[in-house]
Amino acid sequence: MSELFNRKSVLTVPNFISLVRLLCLPIFLWALFGRDSQLAAALILGALGATDWIDGYIARRFHQVSPLGAILDPTVDRLLFIVGLVALGIDGAVPWVVAGLILFREAGIGLLMVVATAFGMERFSVTYLGKWATFILMFAVPALTLAHSGIGVEALFLVVGWLLVVPGLFLSYLTAWRYLPAIVEHLRAGRARRSTI
Repeated sequence: MSELFNRKSVLTVPNFISLVRLLCLPIFLWALFGRDSQLAAALILGALGATDWIDGYIARRFHQVSPLGAILDPTVDRLLFIVGLVALGIDGAVPWVVAGLILFREAGIGLLMVVATAFGMERFSVTYLGKWATFILMFAVPALTLAHSGIGVEALFLVVGWLLVVPGLFLSYLTAWRYLPAIVEHLRAGRARRSTI
């Protein structure tokens, strides 16, 4: 616990970027519901998706990987994704079938990871395929939102959105299926290591 919250672990540039991204969430909600601007909401969400890789890249490039960052980065990503999808589903910008499929996968894998970790699973990295699935969906959702923004090219964004949603969902569920044996393997390894201590 002390390693997680010591000064060097907390005060890093990647952790600051993750915090800034998290603070953009209320701005997104205000733009969508307070200003009734799907255009602004889509742009904010798109920017958050586009900057998803920055904190991780800086952490690796400048040797600022920290235990807190390893938890904070994926937690912020998942929170932005889930809250954003629920908000856009309520607004009607994103069909509930799309939001529901994405949320079901995120909630299912997230809950499974939490339970497995509580039972001693060793942490393991997200696969590149999983990162690609998230990356695609992070642009698919803003595209579908722009299809309801009234900017004059809604049909184009609707087509782009669906062209991204379909492969994004396929990859997302494919990686979820592949995570299952990895979770079992790392759970066994973690419990075996603890039993020898």
